[in-house]
Amino acid sequence: MNRRRSRVGLSCCLLMMAMLCVVFPAVGSLPDTIDQIRGSVVAIGSVRPVKATRAKGPPLKFTGTGFAVGDGRHVVTNLHVLPQELDADNQEVLAVFSGRGESARVLKARIVSVDEMHDLALLSVEGQRLPAMKLADDNYLREGSSVAFTGFPIGMVLGLYPVTHRAIVSAVTPYVIPAHSSSTLTAVQIQRLRQPFEVYQLDAIAYPGNSGSPLYNPDDGRIVGVVNSVFVKESKESLLDKPSGITYAIPIKYVKKLMQVLNDQ
Repeated sequence: MNRRRSRVGLSCCLLMMAMLCVVFPAVGSLPDTIDQIRGSVVAIGSVRPVKATRAKGPPLKFTGTGFAVGDGRHVVTNLHVLPQELDADNQEVLAVFSGRGESARVLKARIVSVDEMHDLALLSVEGQRLPAMKLADDNYLREGSSVAFTGFPIGMVLGLYPVTHRAIVSAVTPYVIPAHSSSTLTAVQIQRLRQPFEVYQLDAIAYPGNSGSPLYNPDDGRIVGVVNSVFVKESKESLLDKPSGITYAIPIKYVKKLMQVLNDQ
């Protein structure tokens, strides 16, 4: 009799576990998500022919990170990471570096659209389509939400091997904090205060090469923002003598607005 009750009890437990698995499906893990999005994350920089003897410096230059979107022929990055000047006399061109390590390949790129206010740029790349990342909805994440970002910190120094950082959204904070005195406001701050918006503050440290990295949901890889420290700090932390080490990110809603130009083509 006791054995029969035990079997019935065990069967009920197994049935309840099966029902819970249906109602609450398993959440994806970050390692699986990294495998899913790794091919979408690219390095941004420039390239010129090695035979351009008059040119100075290395033929490859790295300036930041980006990620593939849309049809796989477009890449989003920070505007400030794009090369300021290209050496046209030595055939230097804007480029995207796809892949990792020695298997990385160079894809020529051109600028399609820019958003100076939110420091975003949309590039078009030549060659094989890249696996595009999916975009999350426009709603701001709640403070305390878990996120991750993948990029190329310090760039060529560490090689083209994407690095991932975990973080939480520490705060949703204004892009520019009004100064206590108008005399301490810069011209750039005054201009940006006219069109205020909020950014994510993260508890992870982003390095210079991480600018333009996708900020995404660790469970499904959907992009929620674009890592951006340098540009935001120019406005938010201008009164500090030394950088704070805080990392910021531009919310995904502004990326979507930038990409609207693709619908007009």
